[in-house]
Amino acid sequence: MKLRDHTRESLLAYTVAQCAAVVPDGREAAFRSAVDAHLDETLERLHRCINACAPWRPDEFNVLQSSQHTIYLYFLGNTIWKRSGDTEAPTRLFLMNKAFNGIDLFYEIAMPEVFYIGHSVGIVLAKAIYGNYLVLYQNSTVGRHKDQIPVLGDRVVLYPNTAVIGRSILEDDAVVSQGVSVVNKRVPKGSIAFAGGPGELAFRPRPDDLMSEYFRL
Repeated sequence: MKLRDHTRESLLAYTVAQCAAVVPDGREAAFRSAVDAHLDETLERLHRCINACAPWRPDEFNVLQSSQHTIYLYFLGNTIWKRSGDTEAPTRLFLMNKAFNGIDLFYEIAMPEVFYIGHSVGIVLAKAIYGNYLVLYQNSTVGRHKDQIPVLGDRVVLYPNTAVIGRSILEDDAVVSQGVSVVNKRVPKGSIAFAGGPGELAFRPRPDDLMSEYFRL
């Protein structure tokens, strides 16, 4: 994968410099070592995601493209944590993602291999089950309630200002329209959820070609 305006070494230095700006605790050497050890696997994961996302140029990572930068920081923190058990560097990367991109996405969250972020600001993602080819927009929230966690199927779209809470289930190809909250409810396969009566949802069929806007399927 081509790194736009960067080499591997300059991307490493750039990431360390960003960390120092957000968490200026003088531990850049340890952070650099952790990032260096897991950068190649991170870029492989990012490459697969970028190549699957239709709005993005294949085989190219632009660290100044904020949504790509968001996913990069998540993949990096998650990879370091999964491979080494280290929590120091992943915590810094989590804080960096909050500071730079306005997203609350902890490194332990199991995100899918491919997901697309329209705008990252205000997104909050709790531990849940996330299917592949997920689409997220600004101010979308996935939240658990005690031991009840949402389940999102494949090819789910959360439009701006949406919430999926508690034991909600979004089946494959489900869409939550702008401003709608799904609380302890099910959205059927291939449906768009709209606000219905008080505390209720209404459903319409999802357009068959919707995913072509986001992914190369």
